[in-house]
Formats: sequence, C-alpha cells, structure tokens
Amino acid sequence: MRRRVSRVALAAALVSLILVAVPLAIGIRISFFSDERTELERAALAAAIQVGPDFTGNDPVELPAPSTDGQLAVYDSSLRLRAGTGPQVADDPTRAGLAGKVVQAESGSSLVVAVPVASSERVIGVVRASSPINAVWARVLLAWLAVLGGALVALAIGVAVATWQAKRLSAPLESLARIADRVAAGDLSARAEPSGIAEVDALANAQNTMVERLAHVLDHARNFAADAAHQLRTPLAGLRLTLEAAQTDPAADPRVAVDEAFLQTGELQRTVQDVLELSQLPAKEPRGPLGTLDALFAEIEHRWHGMLAERGRRIVFSVEDPVGHRFLPLANCRQILDVLLDNARTHGRGTVRVTAHDVLDTTAIDVEDEGTMPADPADIFARGTRGPTDRGAGIGLALARNLAEACGSRLVLASSSPTAFRVLIPDE
Repeated sequence: MRRRVSRVALAAALVSLILVAVPLAIGIRISFFSDERTELERAALAAAIQVGPDFTGNDPVELPAPSTDGQLAVYDSSLRLRAGTGPQVADDPTRAGLAGKVVQAESGSSLVVAVPVASSERVIGVVRASSPINAVWARVLLAWLAVLGGALVALAIGVAVATWQAKRLSAPLESLARIADRVAAGDLSARAEPSGIAEVDALANAQNTMVERLAHVLDHARNFAADAAHQLRTPLAGLRLTLEAAQTDPAADPRVAVDEAFLQTGELQRTVQDVLELSQLPAKEPRGPLGTLDALFAEIEHRWHGMLAERGRRIVFSVEDPVGHRFLPLANCRQILDVLLDNARTHGRGTVRVTAHDVLDTTAIDVEDEGTMPADPADIFARGTRGPTDRGAGIGLALARNLAEACGSRLVLASSSPTAFRVLIPDE
C-alpha cells in the first residue's frame, strides 16, 4: 500500500515537473537568444550613431567598446571593413543591411545583427555586431542546470512528502487489516480506532458495525441452545409430573391422564414454537403476535398451578379492570413469566403473587414471592451470575431481560425482600 501510494505520488510529481520544466527550458533558450540579439542590435545602433556620415573619408573611425563578448565592425557601401573586428569579406547579413533594414541572422557560428548607416536618406555603410553562438548556449546550459537542480530539489521534497503521506494513509488501513485478522481469529472485541481521515473512518465504522452485529449473532447462536433448554425445562417437568401422578395412583383414570398429557404436550410444542419465533423475529417487528392480558394469565395459571401445588405452594393472580383487556406480545410475555415463575418456584418460598396494574399508562406485571434476593441486584441479570444461594443463577433472568428488551419492555427487580420482579410493557 505504501509503495503504491509513493509511486503514484512520485509519478504525479515527475509529470508536474516535466510539464513545468520543459516549457521553462524552451522559454529560457528563446529568451537568452532574444536578449543576445537585442544586445547586439543595441550595440550596433550605438555604433552607427557614433560613426556618423563622415566615416567614408580617410579619418579613422572610432567604435564604442562592444557590450558583448562578440565583435563590432563598420563596413562602407562597398562592403569593405573600415573599422572594428569582423570578417574581411562581408557576409550575407551585412550585405542585406545595405537594403536599409536592420537584419538579424546567423552566420556560421555567430549571431549577427546588421544596422545600416544612413546619410541624407542614403545608406552609406553598415555596422555589424556579432557574438558566438556557443557563448549563448553556454549561458543557456547554465540556466538549464539551475532549473534541473531546482527540479531535483523539488523532486526530493516531493518524494519525502509522498513517503510521509503514504505512511499517513496506509497506517490506518494496515491497522484495519490487523483488526480484521484479529476478528477472523475469533477476537470479537477488536475495534478499529478513528484515524482522522474521513474515508478511512467511514470504513472503520462500517467494520466496527459489522463486527458488533457478528458478535451479536454469534452470542445469540451460542445462547440459543441453552435458552431453549431452559424454557423447555418447565413444560417437560409438568408433563413428567402428570405422568408420574397417573403411574403412582392406581385409581386414576388413564384417559384423564392422557388428556392432561396431551394438553401439556401442546404447551411444550407451543414453547418450542415461541422460542423459535423469538429467535427469528425481524428487527422491524420485534413484538410478534398480540393477545390480551386476561388470556395470558388464564394460560399461565393453568400451567403453573399444579407445579407449585406439588410443592405445597399457592399462586394468586390479580388484574386491575382496565389492564386486563390490553394487548401484549404473547410469546415474549409468556416466556418472561415462565422464567420469573420458575425462578420463584426454584429459589423462592411461600405464596407466589402475579399482579397486573397500570403505571403511568404502562402495563406493569409484578411477580412476587415471600423469599429474599441475596445476590447483588446489579448482577442478577448477567448471564452466568450466581448468588450465594443460586437465586437467579445462570440463564433465566438474563434471558427474561433480553426477551423484555426485544419487545420494547423492561424487566427490573422491584424488591429484594420479599423478592419481586416487575415487567413494564408499553401499550400498543
């Protein structure tokens, strides 16, 4: 990743430098040669003015010192060299100067500028200024070397910035890869940290969300077998109790026992169906089928009366009038009450009271017995928690709270002595 980012950044820097340096180099060449011609023309014009119209006489001609490294000479109309340094035989640019125009051209290895000398609107001579092309190219090459040096410095800086940027961009992605490897190895607690790069943070958030959902699914799958076994224990115990009673009582009517066994088998089948439905309910419809509170209590009383009576205990139901006709999520509430009643039967004592009443337009169902809750109330709903007397140990209360939260309800410990749990169910 780092090498790819570095290569891309380096390629971009090289392309940018080429796009800048090549036109700049061409511009330097054009500019240097243009400046040299301008200097030559300026020197020739200065000499033409200084020479004047009398240079054709026998008087010596004094030329100004050339401002460049080249030559400066004056020729008469016969193209004879009268003064200065230059070829003895006038070259083509010098001959062209006799036409009365300033001529700029190359002659051999020199840049030449020829300026006519006029008198009374007649050309009487030509001033020739020249400089070697090699000298101009030497200056051009020096300028190109300076540009190349600047480009190399810029490229070095670009490489350093690209390396730093590649490290900054690749580090969070490498971290994401390590987190993904940890998750693949089974560490579902691994989470990606924010990096300050918006796109990478979006990817990290998506990965964290995926891992959280995966952890939830795996926890649900791991707990499903234990939850199902826990919820099936009660109807199985009731069925076994019915069959044992029929077996130990010779005077019992077998048909009554079979009918009761059929009813309890139906309850067992419904419990299995409830557990399966609750494990598969979509998030958009977490409450499942609805039913009235009166119907729910009648069903619960029929199922639990015998199992508590077998231990010499009573169960009492009471419902406030306006609450009994409210609709509740049957599967969730049935399983929650089964957990709470099984908890009261196994760990509690005395009479079990199940009360439904209204609390600020919310249906509240209390399950209370005459026992106490020695376990820490803050931990009793944690899966696997065990108190000094195993009150609320293991799976049941954790499952009940999960079922309550799944349908938008709440399960709380209302009192630890006597033990009372309360389920708060919002109205439909």
